[in-house]
Amino acid sequence: KGGAFKKAAELGLVIVAPDTSPRGAGVEGEDDEYDLGTGAGFYIDATRDPWRQNYNMESYVVEELPQVLQRSFGVNSRKMSIMGHSMGGHGALTLALKNSDKYTSVSALAPISNPSKVPWGKKAFSAYFGEEDTQQWEAHDASCILESKGRSCYDDILIDIGADDPFLEEQLDPKNLQRAADKAGQPVQIRMHDGFDHSYFFVSS
Repeated sequence: KGGAFKKAAELGLVIVAPDTSPRGAGVEGEDDEYDLGTGAGFYIDATRDPWRQNYNMESYVVEELPQVLQRSFGVNSRKMSIMGHSMGGHGALTLALKNSDKYTSVSALAPISNPSKVPWGKKAFSAYFGEEDTQQWEAHDASCILESKGRSCYDDILIDIGADDPFLEEQLDPKNLQRAADKAGQPVQIRMHDGFDHSYFFVSS
């Protein structure tokens, strides 16, 4: 509804919107909560049972999906960019920082910027990696990746957030990402938009 597909067609761009998790995997409890399991795969490869057999969204997005797109539609996998919203914004940032050879640019809308430190991320990482595996937590946290690896190859990273987002302080925590980027010398633009929250209307605008 935001008109993105029309503009993309004019520019010869392909927009690919992968799902947020596996569907119907049959994992006990995967449909019980909105922020874990179905709809909340967090774009990681789970290492802990019962999730690890099916919840491998990182491998799917980074490896499998580009191969399918290239084979089936002739998409040039050497000219890919990545972006996402909220949990997807977290995924876009971490996958781009960890696979800079695969993506030419990265941006995010209201991303979970420091998941190892906020409730949404702690809940998901505890389930998918285990509470004790803090190395995996940090390896899938954009703020931690910037702190440990330093500046990436990207000239700039663009982030847009609604100034009225109810999750801004408790769940998104862009200040920590900004601090990590500044320390790493990584250019990041975090743009706040008055009158917008975390919803579909922010994304479509």
